[in-house]
Amino acid sequence: MKKYRCLIIDDEALARELIENHLQHLPEFELVASCASAIEASQVLQNESIDLLFLDVEMPVLKGTDFYQGLAVKPAVIFTTAYRDYAVDGFELDAVDYLLKPIVFSRFFNAIEKFLKLNKPKVLASQTSFQSNDEGFVVLNKERKKIRLKLSEILYVKGMKDYAEIILADQTHVVKYTMVKLIQILGEKFQRVHRSYIVNIDQVTAYTHHDVEIGAHEIPLSRSHQSKFIQCLKINEN
Repeated sequence: MKKYRCLIIDDEALARELIENHLQHLPEFELVASCASAIEASQVLQNESIDLLFLDVEMPVLKGTDFYQGLAVKPAVIFTTAYRDYAVDGFELDAVDYLLKPIVFSRFFNAIEKFLKLNKPKVLASQTSFQSNDEGFVVLNKERKKIRLKLSEILYVKGMKDYAEIILADQTHVVKYTMVKLIQILGEKFQRVHRSYIVNIDQVTAYTHHDVEIGAHEIPLSRSHQSKFIQCLKINEN
């Protein structure tokens, strides 16, 4: 059984203890550490591989959202807080979920289910009907038919709620897939640069800290995806 490695960050001891107790009921999840501050957690993240953060928003010295935004490598995150007003900030950072304290187990379990659904396609990729039939191609459902696209010819993807536009040099396909599902289907050459955009790394011709250029196309680059995008470019250059 795969174990998902978790890190709890909350300045309230009782809040940390509650999440720790909830996790004990879930054998797929392993608690690596439970930290009282973002500073303490940063030391753990330097030395440990973490799959999921339980991160309090309102903490002394450094807010949870600011801490997460500054991470070069971002694990999945479930934000926790006593303040409903922070929900928008959490989802702007592509959070898996946002839990209000005190966190009851039923609501906690729903958040865990969301996390598992986001990760499940990675394990079952070769078994799904919409995956590529041969190397270098992807097969996607489009209305009542299936389309076969060469991955190297895809420039970028633009998300529109439950739909997405697949942009090629000479055509555009509108398909009913979420951005989360598409980033898992398309593979390592494709990088999310904004909550509404995925780009083909091999097609990038230029970039700034605010946008990515693919030929004549200008695509926004959000701060939350900036570090991972630049790191991915460097890896592909080597």
